[in-house]
Amino acid sequence: METLYLKAEKTTVAPYVIFSGDPWRVEVLKRYLDNPTHVAFNREFNTYTGSYQGVPITVSSTGIGAPSAAIALEEMYEAGMKVAVRMGTSMSLLDDMLGHFIIPAAVVRRDGTSATYVERGYPAVADIELVNAMNETVADHGRRYLNGITCSMDGFYTQMHDSRLSKEQGRDISSTFNEIKKLHVCAIDMESSCILTVARLMGVRACVVTVATVLENLKDSLKGDERTSAEDLLCRVTLEGLARFAAV
Repeated sequence: METLYLKAEKTTVAPYVIFSGDPWRVEVLKRYLDNPTHVAFNREFNTYTGSYQGVPITVSSTGIGAPSAAIALEEMYEAGMKVAVRMGTSMSLLDDMLGHFIIPAAVVRRDGTSATYVERGYPAVADIELVNAMNETVADHGRRYLNGITCSMDGFYTQMHDSRLSKEQGRDISSTFNEIKKLHVCAIDMESSCILTVARLMGVRACVVTVATVLENLKDSLKGDERTSAEDLLCRVTLEGLARFAAV
């Protein structure tokens, strides 16, 4: 039977799955697959299955945030997923990492969804062999990467970026950044801690590959062609890294 939201099933999903937050970035990934088949586009979940360098790969979107990412993981696991890669963007807290790769070794769990699965003390850690495959692939492209500690949070407009409401309420967004930078956290996103935690509970090997497209509180960002090129390279690196991992 097909799953509730992704409309996936064991006959349409590969063991290797790439998750992108943005449904339209999945369309970029699809262009690099051989013989891609559209599984479904339902709600925020846009899914294709094809192959890359002979490796069967499914690419799917999760939308923004941990709750929908957990749904995507659950349904892909039901359909037979063995390896998962979150591919996306992150907010760097290091000015010199804008436009470069952040491939975290582990993630601080400040999302709410992973806490519904397991106590907060359970670590959100990446599979080291999968991380190494991605590192080597980034290096092959002559680009920089960092295997630091990142943090996932739920509140974009309460914790990561000023809004009209946050200013009216007198909310000090800078306190978030000041506090976690003291913990040597290098970047923030909204999904990674949930994906790594839930994947580990499933026995699924997982990692996160991001490009830092913005700096804290959006004080600077990649724009126009520069961002388009960075996201295209992100897609290629993730596919090549997954094929490298599968070949070991």
